[in-house]
Amino acid sequence: MSSSIDPRSYQPRPQLLDGRVILVTGAGSGIGAAAAAAFAAHGATLILLGRNTRHLETVHDRIVAAGQPRPSLAVMDLAKAQGPAYFDLAAQIRANYGRLDGLLHNAAMLGDRTPIEQYDVGTWHQVLHLNLTAPFVLTQQLMPMLRESPDASVVFTSSGVGRRGRAYWGAYAVSKFGIEGLAQVLAEETRDATRIRVNCINPGGTRTAMRRQAYPAELPDARPEPSSIMAPYLYLMGPDSAGCTGQSLDCQ
Repeated sequence: MSSSIDPRSYQPRPQLLDGRVILVTGAGSGIGAAAAAAFAAHGATLILLGRNTRHLETVHDRIVAAGQPRPSLAVMDLAKAQGPAYFDLAAQIRANYGRLDGLLHNAAMLGDRTPIEQYDVGTWHQVLHLNLTAPFVLTQQLMPMLRESPDASVVFTSSGVGRRGRAYWGAYAVSKFGIEGLAQVLAEETRDATRIRVNCINPGGTRTAMRRQAYPAELPDARPEPSSIMAPYLYLMGPDSAGCTGQSLDCQ
């Protein structure tokens, strides 16, 4: 990462992502929807992946109404998807676009806020699967197209509790520790042999449904809107972050 650039105050040029094809998971709401809108506003063509068709259509329609490149929808429940769904998604992206330049892993679930001693085993498996195993499988299936890009970026969504464990964050914290490790391993594997950069991003507390679930007593306006923290996302997804790999950046 260039020492002259602070990703939190990064000022992207208007057509930063012109011509790039970017897949965003969890794109139907919250940070995923905000990132999709920010990427599209800077010229990217989006593949919006999520489980709720109506939510994805809402994001799609807003992007089109703003005169930005028309995105495509990939309706897929990563919590339940099996191998064929991943294979089909990769085949569709190749058939429709012939390339993939960016991948933002944003889909996740919170699970229980409870002590490890009392943590439900079934919920543990669900959280680890959606938050860690699904990003691994999706990345693995899309790697051939990312390798073919002249400038590819993979961004994993991390968390402060994925760097230092905190009581009662259970499987969510453990999954984010795993995401940090997955990103570091993949960054080392791709550093010298490809034009792919791999990084983590910690959005911090924002006004999302997951935040409300984690902190139900918090005032709604106590945290920033997702749209206000997009500078680091744009930095990592665009060419100005060339050479930045294996990092874990904060939005706040």
